[in-house]
Amino acid sequence: MAETFDVIVIGGGIMGCSSAYQLAKRGLKVALVEKGHIGDGPTGKSSAIIRQHYSNELTARMAYHSLGIFQNFEDEIGDTCGFKRTGFVALVAAKDQVGLDANVKFQRGLGIKTEVMSPEALREIIPGLETTDLVAAVYEPESGYADAYLATNAYAQAAQLLGANILVKTNVEGIRFEGDRVVGIDSSTVKLDAPNILCCTGAWTGAVAKMAEVDAPINACRVQVAYFRRPDGSEAQHPVVVDFINAIYFRPEAGNLTIAGLVDPSEANAIVDPNNYNEALDYEFVPDVGKRLICRFPAMEMAGSAGGYASLYAVTPDWHPVIDEVPEGSGFYICSGFSGHGFKLGPAVGVMVTDMIVGERNPVFDPHLFRFRRYQENDPVRGKYEYSIVG
Repeated sequence: MAETFDVIVIGGGIMGCSSAYQLAKRGLKVALVEKGHIGDGPTGKSSAIIRQHYSNELTARMAYHSLGIFQNFEDEIGDTCGFKRTGFVALVAAKDQVGLDANVKFQRGLGIKTEVMSPEALREIIPGLETTDLVAAVYEPESGYADAYLATNAYAQAAQLLGANILVKTNVEGIRFEGDRVVGIDSSTVKLDAPNILCCTGAWTGAVAKMAEVDAPINACRVQVAYFRRPDGSEAQHPVVVDFINAIYFRPEAGNLTIAGLVDPSEANAIVDPNNYNEALDYEFVPDVGKRLICRFPAMEMAGSAGGYASLYAVTPDWHPVIDEVPEGSGFYICSGFSGHGFKLGPAVGVMVTDMIVGERNPVFDPHLFRFRRYQENDPVRGKYEYSIVG
């Protein structure tokens, strides 16, 4: 006989584990099923950048809330997330100056500590940074990065302490319905019953949603990350930097390393089978991203390549997630499609999803912007920057 729960969460990444924790915290009986191990998928490979610089008020609110959790993670969740406060810098071209100024103004109104900074002031924060092509930049002194694997496992353990049942090596093979409502799942090892199923499966959402007869516009897209060893004289830890002019992001890492990847909407074209894709770097990726890095940080010309990897983004047409019950009244919820900027929002997403499932309205985290039907309504989420990936 199948064990019965209030909610079954599918997926053991940051979204699934944060949601399981918040659901259990509200007193619901929760089961989380993960086909591998907690945090072993793309979440564990995340660059885990924590920033608040968004051009939509909802995502800015979510990032602000989440930063507060990461800053006080051990007190809030009970274990470490490896948060490092390095500061965050966004660099934009002159054509984006008006949008940057407007973003900073409304973000400050939300309580976010952020400021527009001149190229001269920026060089004091990052000595050696090339700034001749800059008009201004934005700086968040409290932002930084974390360890995504540690954070996700901490959430899972906290959920478990609150009574959640965490099932690893459990592959969902079917979603059961009675009429128009979900009633449970069939996995490779167990059957579980619940009137609510939350799909937090990232790059695998398309296949899982089809089990519920939902066609989710979420693609698994391959992305790459390279490591560089900072040269002598440039060992100092630098802030997290997103450079929209050279379409690159980079951040420090332990061991005198810098991690770098692309900020490029064309990555949405690299659609792959999430169960069978090349997890190694392409031969041409390292020199490409290296040249972009050198353009902004010339001292890195003497840096040494230290490897890297390929991972997955779950990308929607507008680079923003779907957080919704699909279809309405079915008990099947999708929380996926964060398109590479989900980790930093994870703490807030858990609250948003839980409010949705228990039927509470929270005007601070109103999920309407992320509704499923926005694509049918031709009303995608739009940012103020050319690069939709920024949010």
